[in-house]
Amino acid sequence: MPELIVPRKQIHIVGGGTIEPIREHLALSARAYGATAKRLGEICREVIPQMDVNVHLTKMADSTSELESSDDLKELAEELVTDYDTKMVFWNPAVCDFKGEVGDVVSAMHAQRLKSVAGQAINLTPTEKIVTMFRKDSVLGQKPRKDIFAVGFKTTTGASPEEQYSAGLNLLKSSSLNLVLANDTTTRQNMVVTPEEAPYHETSDREEALQGLVEMAHLRSQLSFTESTVVDAEPVAWESDEVYPALRTVVDYCREHSAYKPFNGVTAGHFAAKIGGNMFLTSRRKSDFNQLSEVGLVRVVTDGDDKVIAYGGKPSVGGQSQRIVFEQHPGKDCIVHFHCPIKPGSKIPVVSQREYECGSHECGENTSQGLGVFEDGAIEAVYLDNHGPNIVFRHDVDPERVIAFIEENFDLTGKTGGYIPKSQ
Repeated sequence: MPELIVPRKQIHIVGGGTIEPIREHLALSARAYGATAKRLGEICREVIPQMDVNVHLTKMADSTSELESSDDLKELAEELVTDYDTKMVFWNPAVCDFKGEVGDVVSAMHAQRLKSVAGQAINLTPTEKIVTMFRKDSVLGQKPRKDIFAVGFKTTTGASPEEQYSAGLNLLKSSSLNLVLANDTTTRQNMVVTPEEAPYHETSDREEALQGLVEMAHLRSQLSFTESTVVDAEPVAWESDEVYPALRTVVDYCREHSAYKPFNGVTAGHFAAKIGGNMFLTSRRKSDFNQLSEVGLVRVVTDGDDKVIAYGGKPSVGGQSQRIVFEQHPGKDCIVHFHCPIKPGSKIPVVSQREYECGSHECGENTSQGLGVFEDGAIEAVYLDNHGPNIVFRHDVDPERVIAFIEENFDLTGKTGGYIPKSQ
């Protein structure tokens, strides 16, 4: 019987600048010469030897390349998305944001050459955003490739740390990326931005930032996730009798004291109430918790690790953590989580979050195993470093005890990582 050969998973790194022709001898360009992509290739081969590493450079970075324009990169992205051996993509090209139009001709290499004896007006037309293709369901009729670990890059110029962070976070959230490396060409500052809205590897040492980026990508690309099946249904009203009064009181207090800070109309964090053996109510994904009366909650029914049915919308990304915590801590049925810093001197255990993307099974296990017991067993809590706390309690606990515990240990006005993002 012939030996079964399993194809090796592929890492694709794309870099270099692009050119958008206007006429013969005239073009728009985004300058980049592939240094970052080349170095990423070297680091990936050292850190992730079990995968094949492919570096794709544009003609600006490699004269032998056939990749030159944004259209060329779009074709490459389609190839990567439709190849099921693709495991990781580091999308680092400098894509020219515009095509140029003179008269009625748009970006034509061999159109009649413009005369230099008179001024010319050029209309700029935005080019298509390519990095979003890794999550779209319209690429050659395919479903979104959520199994691809996609890393994006965002460049700012002379931005404050808050502005740089917000720009990176906006790219990550709008394109559903797993990580974004934000760098500023003036300050030379780098930071790795995560879906949990936390910055890592904040440094002016480019090598340190790239090493950290690859290490985090390697660790997080091995995590496991369960996709929910969403069924049309009315959301559960926040004022419903099914929502425990204690949970409502605690969450309302947190909302009123700025624990849930919106970015582009969406708040990070989650909360849930277990109301049956395999059923719980959870916050809605990509919603503003400050509008709970309008948004409501999602009813979730689970069947083991890999079957989740959500009624009334997509459940919180933290739904897997909620399921695991409820399962492993049967005496508790309420969870509250927000992205605020821990106060100095707090006795709450702190566990690392750097290795885990929120929503993974492993993040749930990390949360559950890290919980410490407080208030004579009435409350359990853990602080996910550079992320935020999970506070777990029973619905019959006096909510004022939970609120006092929160105030004693966390700064609700602050933001994990120190940056309160500015909506883009």
